[in-house]
Amino acid sequence: QVQLVESGGGLVQPGGSLRLSCAASGSSFSINTMGWYRRAPGKLRELVATITRSGSTRYAESVKGRFTISGDNAKNTVYLQMNSLKPEETAIYYCYTNIATMIGSRDYWGQGTQVTVSS
Repeated sequence: QVQLVESGGGLVQPGGSLRLSCAASGSSFSINTMGWYRRAPGKLRELVATITRSGSTRYAESVKGRFTISGDNAKNTVYLQMNSLKPEETAIYYCYTNIATMIGSRDYWGQGTQVTVSS
């Protein structure tokens, strides 16, 4: 089993910044990918950004140039720096990881952290 603990959400004004963190813990495991998804009120969950163990990144088009994902393999931790936040990015942000298993891989999700962008 793998547990994901998120931190860094909160209330920020439009144009402001927040930094989310997510640490993975549990028995021995090997991370393939970590990242963030979000679900805004009344909408489906969507990809925000992911990063592989080797450092390859993927971003939603809507956040490119404003958000930066980074990882610390030694700490099994992923970070999401969010700049120039918009009100429509108010959502619950979920940490995600894909772990290698003996027979393939498995996804894990965090509990979610609320990000509210409002004046």
